[in-house]
Amino acid sequence: MKRTGSRGLMAFWADIGHDHTLRFQQWHNCEHIHERVGIPGFNVGRRYRGIGEAPKFLMFYETDDAAVLGSEPYLERLNDPTPWTQESLPYFRNPMRNIYGLVAEHGAPAPTEAPYMHVFRFNLPDGEGALDWHGQQWLPAVSAIDEVHRGRLYAVDEAISGIMTSERQIYGGGPGQQKYLAMFETTCPDTSTLATWQAAEQGCPDAADHLAGRRDLFCESSWLEIALYGAK
Repeated sequence: MKRTGSRGLMAFWADIGHDHTLRFQQWHNCEHIHERVGIPGFNVGRRYRGIGEAPKFLMFYETDDAAVLGSEPYLERLNDPTPWTQESLPYFRNPMRNIYGLVAEHGAPAPTEAPYMHVFRFNLPDGEGALDWHGQQWLPAVSAIDEVHRGRLYAVDEAISGIMTSERQIYGGGPGQQKYLAMFETTCPDTSTLATWQAAEQGCPDAADHLAGRRDLFCESSWLEIALYGAK
């Protein structure tokens, strides 16, 4: 049964070389994702495969809240990696990992699992106005188009994201530079290029100013490889 109501997120982007991809997938499918969703407060883990210029893999876990990702049970696992984890983490190239708290959510989860995930990473000008616009205007507008099941907007938790662990010492990556993350569960790739998306986006009040105000923007699409839910 699906566990819902998650307000925390750990998102991890990484490239994996061709020679190690299958071994990485075996580890992640058969050990790692099972281990993680067994931790108290973990609700679901997913892995998506990047399309085009996106990082090769997007792995993420939804939790009750961001504090779960700094909890003792989770940190115990991060500081005591299994032998297979110790073998697999050095395969990661260009790793980036952030912890987020939910800011806004619109729409409903896909009936089974969304086949595609469309992601924006960006920074915004100081002050609450830009974030409020993205959560109250942009997110509901584009989440309402037929090709989108659900949209969620997150803000990074810098304190938890910066915790050093044994696993992080192996893969060597740290938090990304973008403070905000928007994730859209979609029925097709490259959703933001659709005319329906662009019409919804441009129909928001003051859209031109707020969209131009984004900084360090990355936009990427991925397709689903695996999803696993924790026990109720």
